Amino acid sequence: VIRQWANQMSNVLIEEFREFATRHVPLTKKLGFVIDSLNERECLVRAKYQDDFLRPGGTISGPIMMALADFAMYGAIIGRAGEVQQAVTASFNINFLIRPEPGDIVARAQVLKMGKRLAVGTVDLLGNQDNQLVAHATCTYSLPSNH
Repeated sequence: VIRQWANQMSNVLIEEFREFATRHVPLTKKLGFVIDSLNERECLVRAKYQDDFLRPGGTISGPIMMALADFAMYGAIIGRAGEVQQAVTASFNINFLIRPEPGDIVARAQVLKMGKRLAVGTVDLLGNQDNQLVAHATCTYSLPSNH
């Protein structure tokens, strides 16, 4: 059987990650996060716009963008290392750069370093009409010793 891979270098199919995420991180389905692409270098996840995402002032709320960035980083780690269930966020820092208008937000996560116990990466959050950089996050994940 020939399998359609998200990218030839990826160890995990997008469909496999969707199923894995739905099973292990069910909140992402409730939030409507969509995995656009996944490979060994990066993961793109989209938060499909919902009115519930808005905060006073008519902008996308910080907690939604933080959840999206964290989930995209988790996807990037899975794309690199395979299905590591016990990978958990050890540190997370986000800088909100400009107000995102109501609409979809895309998170582009990249693993910078994959060690034995830690994975470090960055996430760019893109929004508005022309996919402007609206926020930037850095993340460190703790990995189980047997990954």
